[in-house]
Amino acid sequence: MSLLPDSKIGRIEFCEQHVTPWTANAVAMGSSAATITAWEAKVEAARAAYEAQKAAQNAAKAATNDLKIAMLAMSDATADVIRQIRTQAGIVGDSVYSLAEIPAPATPGPVGAPGTAESFKVVLLPNGSLKIGWACANPPGCNGVIYQVYRRVEATESYQYLGGVGKREFVDTTVPSGVPSVMYQVQGTRSTSVGVANDFTVNFGVGVGGIVTASVAAGKPAKIAA
Repeated sequence: MSLLPDSKIGRIEFCEQHVTPWTANAVAMGSSAATITAWEAKVEAARAAYEAQKAAQNAAKAATNDLKIAMLAMSDATADVIRQIRTQAGIVGDSVYSLAEIPAPATPGPVGAPGTAESFKVVLLPNGSLKIGWACANPPGCNGVIYQVYRRVEATESYQYLGGVGKREFVDTTVPSGVPSVMYQVQGTRSTSVGVANDFTVNFGVGVGGIVTASVAAGKPAKIAA
């Protein structure tokens, strides 16, 4: 087992602690004064190099933090100037962008229609309500989507409108009791843009202990019945 500690500072401190006894007993230990003197110089050099490294590390951390602060200040100030340029361009025209040597903002393209609801999930709540949820991949910039939810109980009936929600879940508090299944239809809408509707069926059953269960059977994209 090595007497020297594994860490750098541990080894330096070990050597420093032995400078006095090894210097006083160099010959008696089987060494020589010249050897111990040379060794002590190496201990001092190691300590100096260690302290220099620590100082450099601290300086690097400080420099990194200074750079972060400077970059943030520069970025904020640059953004302020760009906002001023755009404000002026809105008053006198796009010639301001030529003076500033920056490109004029691109004309935004039309935002696509909301996506199609899919990956339906259901949770039967203790009070008998049914919580339905879904995923929907809307195109970039398609914000403020309202999901319209419809339901029909029998295949021969038409869909009844339940309501609209701004999130991808809806709680149906009026589920008819005793029916084997119900069908829901979800359609994303935004302003005058309408997504493709998708329907799915929820089948009810009876599990262990007579507990009512609900499961999803996905349907196909369909238009909302008139």
